Amino acid sequence: MQLIPRNERNPFRELEDLSTRVSRLLGRPLFGRAEDGDALAIPDWLPSCEVSETDQEYCLSVHLPRVKKEDVHITLEDGVLTLEGERREETEEKGRKYHRRELEYGHFLRRFTVPQDADPSKIDAKFEDGMLNITIQKAKDKRARAMEIQVH
Repeated sequence: MQLIPRNERNPFRELEDLSTRVSRLLGRPLFGRAEDGDALAIPDWLPSCEVSETDQEYCLSVHLPRVKKEDVHITLEDGVLTLEGERREETEEKGRKYHRRELEYGHFLRRFTVPQDADPSKIDAKFEDGMLNITIQKAKDKRARAMEIQVH
């Protein structure tokens, strides 16, 4: 017999949910890779980007120098476009002495809320010369669903 009702509320889960909502609003992770179970982790770096639109489409250009196409993963789920990947550090040459190292390596993660009038079935991603260019066609009465986008 249970005399004191058990409190099923989990404040850490609530904090994680809040972090996810704020991350979607900002288009970048608030605390990092919460989906890996560590809500306080921080991505190694955040690639810079430009978001624009025309009458026909939305355009997202992400600067990813020294990132290989196969190291970039793009997903669309619940109206959120997620870009995730890794820039691998090149091995240091023997005898080379660095005086300054400003390039960032490791895991990156960016999230963008897709507008209501975007057509999730008409997304194209092209990767060339260190730039990832994503276009999403506009359409009426469409809502994003979970899917993976191939990078060409």
